[in-house]
Amino acid sequence: MANTVSALGLGPRAGIAPLKAKWGWIVALGVVYLIAGVIALGSVVMATIASVYVVGIMMLLAGVFEVIHSFQIKTWGRFLFWLALGVLYIIAGFVAFDNPLLTAVWLTLILGAALVASGIMRVFLGFNMKGGTPWVWVVVSGLITLLLGIIILIHWPVSSLWTLGIFLGVDLVIAGVSWIAVGLGLRQAAA
Repeated sequence: MANTVSALGLGPRAGIAPLKAKWGWIVALGVVYLIAGVIALGSVVMATIASVYVVGIMMLLAGVFEVIHSFQIKTWGRFLFWLALGVLYIIAGFVAFDNPLLTAVWLTLILGAALVASGIMRVFLGFNMKGGTPWVWVVVSGLITLLLGIIILIHWPVSSLWTLGIFLGVDLVIAGVSWIAVGLGLRQAAA
């Protein structure tokens, strides 16, 4: 059976084969991500504003699609609900563009609260895991998430100037390093 799967090009390595020739482009993508992440970390306030603009664009797009979707609804009550929801998304998107720092304040508050809630849940779940599972790592992960959320909330609203920018910068750096590693791994596999 394994030989048949491999012969048909359906095995786990079948998806990697076309990428081996493109390893240089993947490394280049990683370098672009890495440079963008370093730039974001160098100017976290501007990166925060950029991330708010991205959220604003997503809200505008979601609002437009909600409004379009509302016209597909046959009943008046649901039509008005979906239409109102779409209009609210559009308004929120414009508010994000009009005052990105105020939007960053509220997004940071929501992020901090979400991290605290997630951390508490992970600690709770970790302590309730069955024996023999790596429950300690789940608890440690939950404590780190909880601590990060508390730090953000303690320093709120001032933390809203740098939090989203740091998250964006760190994410870009990690993604860049990951793509570089994938590209170099593909290069080794191709050799």
